[in-house]
Amino acid sequence: MDKKQSRLRRARQARLKIAELKANRLSVHRTNQHIYAQVFSTDGAKVLASASTVEAEVRKEIDGKGGSATAATVIGKRIAERAKAAGVETVAFDRAGFRYHGRVKALADAAREAGLKF
Repeated sequence: MDKKQSRLRRARQARLKIAELKANRLSVHRTNQHIYAQVFSTDGAKVLASASTVEAEVRKEIDGKGGSATAATVIGKRIAERAKAAGVETVAFDRAGFRYHGRVKALADAAREAGLKF
């Protein structure tokens, strides 16, 4: 089993548990250059809010460096604001099989500070 398959296996286990809880899901995906966050509805069929370092306003704010912890912090704040605007107060954090450290942790901490409850 290679690295990607292992990550996807971990992600699948977490998503099954989140589906069992019937909670809105804050999903995070990271690449070497960017980080993406989306809030899905309880049935997983609808995206309620999204934010990423690909957005033009965000790129100006972070000077084009989307693969850093400061960029993840900006995205965490933006996703929390957008989720609250969509009427979502509590979410389950789906780290998509990525380890909870570095950029993933920075995004989660920023979302919590901005008022999103996990």
